Amino acid sequence: MNRRRHVTAFLLATAGAVVAPGRPLAAQRDSAAIPVPEIVVTATRRPTPAELVTSRVTVISGASLRARGITMLADALRDVPGLTVVQTGAPGSTASLFMRGGESDYVQVLIDGVAVNEPGGSFDAAHLTVANIERIEVLRGPASVLYGSDAVAGVVQVFTHAGGGASRMTGEFRAGSYGTIEANAGFQGGGDAVTYAFSGRRARTDGLYQLNNDYDNTSVTGNIHAAPDASTRVDLSVRYGDAAYHFPTDGGGLVVDANQFTTSEQTTIGLDVTRQFTRRIEGRITLSLNTLGTLFDDRQDDAADTVGFFAFRSQRALRTRAADAQLNLYVTPARVVSVGAEVEQEWERTDEDHTRLNRAYYTQGVFALADGLSVNAGARLDDNEKFGTFITYRAGVAYRLPTATRLHGSVGTGFKQPTFLEHFTSAFSTGNPDLEPERSRTWEAGIEQPLVGGRVRVLGTYFRQAFRELIQFTFSPPNPGDPNYFNVAAARASGIEVELRADPISDLTVSAQYSGLRTRVTDAGFDTGPDATFVRGDRLLRRPGSFWSAGASYRAVGRATLGAGLRYVGERVDRDFSAFPAERVVLPAYTTVELSADVDVARPRGRMPGVALNARVENLLDRRFQQVANFRSPRRTILVGGRVTL
Repeated sequence: MNRRRHVTAFLLATAGAVVAPGRPLAAQRDSAAIPVPEIVVTATRRPTPAELVTSRVTVISGASLRARGITMLADALRDVPGLTVVQTGAPGSTASLFMRGGESDYVQVLIDGVAVNEPGGSFDAAHLTVANIERIEVLRGPASVLYGSDAVAGVVQVFTHAGGGASRMTGEFRAGSYGTIEANAGFQGGGDAVTYAFSGRRARTDGLYQLNNDYDNTSVTGNIHAAPDASTRVDLSVRYGDAAYHFPTDGGGLVVDANQFTTSEQTTIGLDVTRQFTRRIEGRITLSLNTLGTLFDDRQDDAADTVGFFAFRSQRALRTRAADAQLNLYVTPARVVSVGAEVEQEWERTDEDHTRLNRAYYTQGVFALADGLSVNAGARLDDNEKFGTFITYRAGVAYRLPTATRLHGSVGTGFKQPTFLEHFTSAFSTGNPDLEPERSRTWEAGIEQPLVGGRVRVLGTYFRQAFRELIQFTFSPPNPGDPNYFNVAAARASGIEVELRADPISDLTVSAQYSGLRTRVTDAGFDTGPDATFVRGDRLLRRPGSFWSAGASYRAVGRATLGAGLRYVGERVDRDFSAFPAERVVLPAYTTVELSADVDVARPRGRMPGVALNARVENLLDRRFQQVANFRSPRRTILVGGRVTL
């Protein structure tokens, strides 16, 4: 079937979905009439009561992160069940996200709705600060229906401060172990018509190694939200960040280089215009831009340096531009059908320029059908100029029993497009223009049980994922002149996630989470030998089989927030690159403890500023551990600082 027939069939199905929900009923747009504890956005791309969402979503508040002294995204996500953060040692080193056993490029990351992944899914969480955020939403499970490529195993979305209220300025400063210095300043306020929030942050550290391990990070964010009239809302968000990371290690973790470093510079801009045409019909247009420039520099250390890639220097420039138009039909406040279309252009420059264009058409329905019963369903067709058409779907159901027990289940598919390096020929490899996207199929089932009058919640989820058409590199193509990349490998992942949330007494919050994961390679593709990435029947690399954490936060005397956390990461399989060929090794489990305190010394009053002091201790017991084979992780780290609010 050609592309035109694919698109026509999909549009006919979309039209049918809009008509299907049934008879029109008297409706109010205001969903506040539905008594729900929480509103989430990422699961449906529009504010939706959490009670109606059939996928598992974790929400992390910015206030809780500030009370704990956490400022980087990688650290903010470490306690999310089903999500593993792996960082190559020192602050600034590559931080990868593995969700539910998927690859590290299977998680779509967004900032205020703007996707920040590189084309093909890669995202380095090491440089993204969360010092000025309102909340983080983590959607677990495939979400390509709404977000396209890269949302194979889940989505992480960072929402920055919207501003509002009386104008106020905040300044923060913190210093501590490894020569760390951090400073942050913010300004926000606004009224009914316009709200605004701006912030800037600068941080540096000497790193873990005495030789060549400095790290610098600068970021600036800005948000403006305007309501020209009662039916229109305009949201503009801008973020700029640059970082420079110096590292002395080679791929095997050996300290060998005195001057190599990498830099990155990223800008994201998002413009969202929402218009309520009638009580039933809402339109939304979203424009986004993401640019990324990276540099790797390894100059000759001295005249005696004649080994390796000395004097090597490489640069990349990436840009993604997207436009999305969405129409929401409110059959009732709790029955909403969305249809949309998106066009996205990706561009990369290394030794030459490459571009590719993707068009997509999607539909989604979120329905409350009866007391306690909700259904989510959606489908998407991507029409890519490189790999043709691709269809994904997602469907789920949730039901709350009269006993308050809530059951949910869902099934869906996801995909990840090839990278530019895999698609196009470069100086080091021959790309394959005939590559298909990597794809997944997932199902999950879960239960949520409130206890003790709702003061305790226990949540459990079981999931199973199958990954196929995984793209693999080979030095020895099947025939002379063949490309180096092929869709050949496959794997499976299954596991269980358990969460507990409790407020046993006033001002005390307790949480605990456990993840058990089983991964297995079902097709190793071209891989053979002891240094293989995929070994048939063996586990996938760097995914722990078990993980658990627990934490408590207590608000003392209304002025001090005290926190404690305990985290256990189980054994992981990795590769040791300090010798050739690299061998598979098992990294031992490790446990870390953290403490935090945030104390309001004086609250702002009139012209008098508010003053707060804070402290954070990471790895309290000073454990030695490795997240990646042969790379150090920080030992005991103490950070102390203060905050002034005008």
